[in-house]
Amino acid sequence: MKPFLVSAPVAFALAVSGCAPVTAPPAASTPVAEQSREAFSEELTKRTFDYFWETTDTEQCLAPDRWPSNPFSSIAATGFALTAYGIGAERGYVTREEAAQRTRDCLEFYWNAPQGPAESGTSGHKGFFYHFLNNDDGTRRGNTELSTVDTALLLGGILFAQSYFDRNDPIEAEIRELAERIYSRVDWSFVQRGNSVIPSANGGSPLSIAMGWYPEREPGSVGGGDFGTHDWVGYNEAMLVYILAAGSPTHPISKEAWDTGWAADLENDWGTYYGEEYLQFEPLFGHQYSHVWIDFRAIQDEFMRGKGIDYFENSRRATLAQQAYGADNPNRWTGYSAAIWGWTASDGPTGAANGRIVNGKPRKFLGYAARGVSSERVIDDGTLVPTAPGGSVPFAPEITIPALMAMRDAQGERLYTRYGFKDAFNPSYTFTDAGSRSGDVDPQQGWVARDYLGIDQGPILAMMENHRSGFVWKTMRKNPHIRRGLERLGFEGGWLDESAD
Repeated sequence: MKPFLVSAPVAFALAVSGCAPVTAPPAASTPVAEQSREAFSEELTKRTFDYFWETTDTEQCLAPDRWPSNPFSSIAATGFALTAYGIGAERGYVTREEAAQRTRDCLEFYWNAPQGPAESGTSGHKGFFYHFLNNDDGTRRGNTELSTVDTALLLGGILFAQSYFDRNDPIEAEIRELAERIYSRVDWSFVQRGNSVIPSANGGSPLSIAMGWYPEREPGSVGGGDFGTHDWVGYNEAMLVYILAAGSPTHPISKEAWDTGWAADLENDWGTYYGEEYLQFEPLFGHQYSHVWIDFRAIQDEFMRGKGIDYFENSRRATLAQQAYGADNPNRWTGYSAAIWGWTASDGPTGAANGRIVNGKPRKFLGYAARGVSSERVIDDGTLVPTAPGGSVPFAPEITIPALMAMRDAQGERLYTRYGFKDAFNPSYTFTDAGSRSGDVDPQQGWVARDYLGIDQGPILAMMENHRSGFVWKTMRKNPHIRRGLERLGFEGGWLDESAD
């Protein structure tokens, strides 16, 4: 399991972290609002689609990392936006022609965006893109890293567009060609640890894929620059990275890279939490991101064949364990229950009220952090995150959709607004005198985030649609690069055993 680089320094200082129970608490009833689940799901889908359609820059295809503050663009959010465009066309929110035009313009921008090893003035290097881009010209934001996982999330949207826009139409043909060029340009061999003079700090092999590269870092690898210290090793959100790297028609990685990289430490990640046995990873995004574009039902790699389940079932168990933690509420936070639960990376109220007493305990509050729970550790400051159940809807719709409805009912329009859910809320943070620079504080209802986050909106929209129709999954099954990557890494069964459409 990879460390949480954004929050590791504070994770171990959290007074709320406790020992993990080994049994689940008794089940509690889940209240459901008067609006039907189907009507709510449709409303949430439309509102979240509108977020991407109305906030993404149409000239340069720069989806905001967060909105309305909108300090810079996120390439991962852009990958979710591209997926949203196809969903919107399929659902009739926009015409197919409108979605195709936007998608073509987007891919044209990313194909033509400047690449190279310079420290500024480029959008990427070796086919990869920087994590954050400037809103004015789409070039590197500050000293942000050349990100392998965020490039993979962008490519997820690009390959989805390639497979969805399949008609004999000039614009759709251009989409397919641009997608092929962008994907084929990515040099996956460049980001393998063996190209670095910096050793891996988390057990990566020479073949494992590094998390990020920095052009200003010296002493440099071949061509200047060098990597950060961590690789994608063990169970985490980067399964998609390795699948895309293995499927490349131009610069593929080997299965050995998978076996000594992402899949190297899976047995050590296996554990039991609240009666559920699964690969441990605290924030739910690690159980969700790769599943946005790939249907893992009934397909297995070597590790999952040994466990007798698939990665879809693994994510279902992780979701059930989070609900059980919420029902148990061992750290006595306000507002937790079997109905309201969910932890993943999100905004938070920040530390202005650290040390204040909540339910008899002095507390420590975080800003943006990778919140979550597992048998290994708990990172929980009372903040609840709608995208946690939202991104798990296909895994356990019977608990996730009611959780979203309960969140909406508990906080009302403070949380659930024009574009669906604001990023997070914390009912325990009622300290109006301390305030919060990241949201609004109510003395009864607590803190609600000011922004929406693109990488949290995206899983809500795509996974709601995957639950409803399987649309994104079915579309991506047709993509030869996805199939090739899975097969090269040893996945078998399910739809992989069927003839490609």
